[in-house]
Amino acid sequence: MAKINLLPWRDEYRREKQQEFLSVLGFVALVAVLVSYLWVSSIGGAIESQQTRNQMLEREIAALEQKVSEIRELKKRRAELLDRMKVIQALQGERPVIVRYFDELVRSIPEGIYLTSLERSGNAIVLEGITESNVRVSALMRNIDESEWFSTPNLKAVNANPEAGPQASEFSMSFTTSKPKDADAKEGEG
Repeated sequence: MAKINLLPWRDEYRREKQQEFLSVLGFVALVAVLVSYLWVSSIGGAIESQQTRNQMLEREIAALEQKVSEIRELKKRRAELLDRMKVIQALQGERPVIVRYFDELVRSIPEGIYLTSLERSGNAIVLEGITESNVRVSALMRNIDESEWFSTPNLKAVNANPEAGPQASEFSMSFTTSKPKDADAKEGEG
């Protein structure tokens, strides 16, 4: 039998296959690098796009928060103005009542009584004055009790005051104010 050396042929075939394997491996590595580069850049682009959107949203949120704070400030100022208007309207509504109180007080004071002090606190009025006689203080209390605008007269003190006259006395009394029911109806009409 003839001796044939198959080893060089096998070595050459093995080298070819190894070359082929290395080229396929290089191609696959190149494709993998290219695919991973595309994937990383698409992910980076998506992240950058989302960050841009987030920044735009943050700017819009800041602008809206500024508008909300301006609206809150305007609502606060509006509430303050409404409160002021209510106070002014209440004062305007009380103006005729106060005039009516003074008018009724003047009508209730009999001749011979001179007021030295008039003090109002809420619905309570405190009067101090000088009278020519105690009978006139009694008449004042009756007039106040009969008045529609005043109620509950209470005499606190009566002291003789010879400096003002031989029968003169200083007195102090208090009473409360009350609005008649028909006065509310008249104000509603007016």
